[in-house]
Amino acid sequence: MHELPVTESILKIILAHAEKNDVRRVVTIRLQVGKLSDLEDDWMQRYFDYVSRGTPAEGARLEIERTPIRLECDDCGESYTVENAGGLDTPCPGCGGRDTRLIAGREYFIKNMEVL
Repeated sequence: MHELPVTESILKIILAHAEKNDVRRVVTIRLQVGKLSDLEDDWMQRYFDYVSRGTPAEGARLEIERTPIRLECDDCGESYTVENAGGLDTPCPGCGGRDTRLIAGREYFIKNMEVL
């Protein structure tokens, strides 16, 4: 149920931009969400449909693009992508080091929106 506060936050941002730009209707919202995020696409859309009722964003479709999981090696500075959370223990392909830090994969943000 953590999707609810996230979608409320997204709606608040969208409505603020819509008001500033005299937008009549928001059609599509493009989001970038990290693969490590535990946000589910279907639930985000369901909650967004619920919280956006009666607003210019009512009926808007969420298009969600998943950001890859990227790590950076503390030893050599190389950054690399892993496929899933299980890959967080993957040694650096450059030097074999295991001291890494997450640089992408948990974030979520609004890329853009299509409006009328």
